[in-house]
Amino acid sequence: MARQRKLTPERKALIQSLLSHYKPEDAQDVQAMLRDLLGDTIQQMLEAEMDDHLGYSKYDYKNKHTDDSRNGYSPKTVTSSAGDIPIDVPRVV
Repeated sequence: MARQRKLTPERKALIQSLLSHYKPEDAQDVQAMLRDLLGDTIQQMLEAEMDDHLGYSKYDYKNKHTDDSRNGYSPKTVTSSAGDIPIDVPRVV
């Protein structure tokens, strides 16, 4: 038996917000929306990993206790079942 998904009011509001922002008209538009969301999620995960590695958030120099620093980004392409997703991988020096 398939698992039933519980659509909470918060999730419903999020979906409505995404649909009003992207305005998909067909399956290709939905796939492009999902590709954008996946790329943004990967990007945010990489930024969080950098914050954790360095021990301070971006622009939070008061809490910097390391000689390492952010050093821009390197463009990369992630290949997924949703298609190619361009991301910017943060660098550290």
